Amino acid sequence: MSGTSNKIDDTLSRRQMLRSATAAGGAVLLTALCARQAQAGQMTKQAAGYQPTPKGDQRCDGCSLFQEPSSCKFVSGDIAPQGWCRLWQPKKS
Repeated sequence: MSGTSNKIDDTLSRRQMLRSATAAGGAVLLTALCARQAQAGQMTKQAAGYQPTPKGDQRCDGCSLFQEPSSCKFVSGDIAPQGWCRLWQPKKS
């Protein structure tokens, strides 16, 4: 009977591992896609996941890619200083 219990536990562990690997692979793919688009030139706000409001304490005016008064090195169009996107990188001190 304990053999059956171990088999179920092993199956759940494999299932959890596969889910985690799939999620990690998706994150790597998304990051690579964003980096490729950024290298090719400016991307749309939609492609960058831009929003005109901050994400926590992450704001465009605190990002190394932000160019005052209202633009970005990688995202096209007007950018709000209090906005945010997936490309956000903290300014170096």
